Amino acid sequence: MIEIKVDTVDLTRFANKLEALGENAPLAIGRALNHTGAKARTAMIRSLTKQTGLKRKVIVRALKVNPVKYGNPKIGRLDARSSYIIESRGGNISLKYFDAREVRKGVSAKPWGKRRLYPGTFIRGGLHPNRVGISKLGGHVFRNVEGGKWRGKIEKVKSNLTIPEEMVQGATEAAFFQVVQSDLPKRLEHEMDILMQIEGLL
Repeated sequence: MIEIKVDTVDLTRFANKLEALGENAPLAIGRALNHTGAKARTAMIRSLTKQTGLKRKVIVRALKVNPVKYGNPKIGRLDARSSYIIESRGGNISLKYFDAREVRKGVSAKPWGKRRLYPGTFIRGGLHPNRVGISKLGGHVFRNVEGGKWRGKIEKVKSNLTIPEEMVQGATEAAFFQVVQSDLPKRLEHEMDILMQIEGLL
């Protein structure tokens, strides 16, 4: 499992407002983290879909969120974990999920969004040109074991791509930090101003 955490930003520029809010300051911080974290997750989903070659619905299911929670909802005190966490689990993804297609020389698929041929692999069974799907294979990509000769043993072919690794590198990592750096300070100030207006401090 790999996590991306959004912890509280440098709050020195907001010190006066946070001090004025007192025990309600964590509520403003938590709301800002949750709002910005949700936007960052949306940006990551968009980027990961293009970066990995996976369908958007697969990425949506893969990115789980653990938002900031409040120990006392009435006054907004944060619990011990005051971080917004975006996490993903899972290992090497099967080629099946990358628009895999069987052709004469093997199977072509698009991990990382780039189509390539995997020679000697297969999805169907039988002789060309009358090959048919095999329900027991579940649409996965396989290759024969032992030098490519049929000996009754096959192995599933995977992509060497994992979502947890992809979410913390390349365009997806950049998209995450771009949202956090541009939106979190503004959102924090917005949430503080709302609470200060409610408390009659503005």
